[in-house]
Amino acid sequence: MIRVRFVGRDGAVREVMAQAGDSLLQVAQADGQPLEGTCEGQMACSTCHVIVSAANFDDLPPASAEEEDMLDLATGATRTSRLACQIRLEDNMDQITVAIPAESRNMQRR
Repeated sequence: MIRVRFVGRDGAVREVMAQAGDSLLQVAQADGQPLEGTCEGQMACSTCHVIVSAANFDDLPPASAEEEDMLDLATGATRTSRLACQIRLEDNMDQITVAIPAESRNMQRR
C-alpha cells in the first residue's frame, strides 16, 4: 500500500491509501479532491494539475514534453507541478504529498 497525502486549498491534509499502479488522478477523485480531469487522462487539458512536494518530486519519472506543454496552460504552475493523470503510483512513492493548487481551470464551466 502507498500512502498519499493531499494538501487541500485550505491547508487541510488528508491521507489516503492507494495501490501501486493506481493513477494519482483516480486516487484523488475517489477521495473527493477537486481535480476535474476533463480529458480523462488523455493529456488534452490541465484540469488535474497538482503541485508535488519538493521532497517527493525527484521520485517521479520525468514529465514528457506533452505533459510540459499542458502544464504551461495550468494556472499557478510551479517547478514541481505535474498532471495527476500522468502519475502512476509506485512503491517508492510511499508518503507522497501533493497540494491542490489554489486556482484551477474548470473546463466544464460555461
